[in-house]
Amino acid sequence: MLRRIIFTLKNYWKLIKSLQTILLVFTGITGFISSKCTFISWQLFLMLVVSLFLAISGTTIFNMIWDRTIDAKMERTHFRPLPAGEVSIKNSVILGLVLLISGLALSFYLSILYGLVIFAGFFFDFVIYTIWLKRKTAWSVVWGGISGGMPILAGRVLGTGSIDPIGILLALAILLWIPTHIMTLNIRYFSDFNNAGIPTFASKYGFQNTRILIAVSSIASTLAFALGAILLGLSSAFLAMLLFIALVFIFVATVSMYNPDSKINFHLFKLASLYMVFVMFIIILGS
Repeated sequence: MLRRIIFTLKNYWKLIKSLQTILLVFTGITGFISSKCTFISWQLFLMLVVSLFLAISGTTIFNMIWDRTIDAKMERTHFRPLPAGEVSIKNSVILGLVLLISGLALSFYLSILYGLVIFAGFFFDFVIYTIWLKRKTAWSVVWGGISGGMPILAGRVLGTGSIDPIGILLALAILLWIPTHIMTLNIRYFSDFNNAGIPTFASKYGFQNTRILIAVSSIASTLAFALGAILLGLSSAFLAMLLFIALVFIFVATVSMYNPDSKINFHLFKLASLYMVFVMFIIILGS
């Protein structure tokens, strides 16, 4: 009985894509701390984390529900809880609603503007990206990138009380980072996405053009982060650290463009996530 309960909980935990959710929550924390909020308290910080975690988890579950049929066609995702039949659609919908509504309710309780940004993240991610565009156009990744930038903007909004240029820059940096994260995955699992009928830049514009776009977006993302860090007033030491990891990131992206090797592409995919984590730490510590 206990094993069954643990097994069920593990499957529901998989529904929220825990690593992705935690990374997005971390960006929200970064945005909040970067604001140098004068009224920060552990209670406010805790409610920020909880509201982000609930709203992002609920959104992710609805994405998993909607994408269950295409997940079943892909070797990379066919073992996920819904296509594998480990959890029911009904229970997933109930859990998704509970998490999403709770997260949004807490968000609007904390701040109307903060709540609106969190809701925008859900709307762009689930309605615009997943339901409307994901199966229709390779450019859907742009809208996915917008939703990915909402948590860091939301955190900044909660701390400052407004949408400011720094918050927009940080959100833009994440939007520009998304192509590296997603398109390297598209290249690595090219046949999977084709089998599922998901249009990608690799299938529409070719591998080389996609690699060029990855390199360009990587450079643009690092520039946006750098400008945001300068406006935040980070010290030269933190700016130097940011420059170092940015150069490493750009170097690997450029090598991937000129040397179309599957191992380099996979290393770039892994590096993209590490790069994001390191940048968030630098902004937090520098703030």
